[in-house]
Amino acid sequence: MQATAPLGTLPDRMGMTDEVQTTTFSISSDDGETDEVTVPSGLVDLVAEGDQTDAETVGDLVLLSFASRAHHIVHHGHEADEDLEAQEAEVMDLFEERFGVTFGEATGHQH
Repeated sequence: MQATAPLGTLPDRMGMTDEVQTTTFSISSDDGETDEVTVPSGLVDLVAEGDQTDAETVGDLVLLSFASRAHHIVHHGHEADEDLEAQEAEVMDLFEERFGVTFGEATGHQH
């Protein structure tokens, strides 16, 4: 049986001998800007679909995150102007192109 920590506290990691492995991903944009993000390798493996590469998995998560944020801003947040609505429509088209289903079908959240 596994003990759980009370809500709002972190488990005590003292005495843990296994170091969590991480993977660093490099990001570059069309304008030459770059960044890196490091995440636990096990989480990448956990959310990977089938024989998907680590890079493909992270790419999926990036697009999912942008689609989710755009949806929230346009439909559940701020007053959206035409430009913001166009941006949201474009990311939804890119989402469907990559995943083969609409954002609403993938998330069960449709308007």
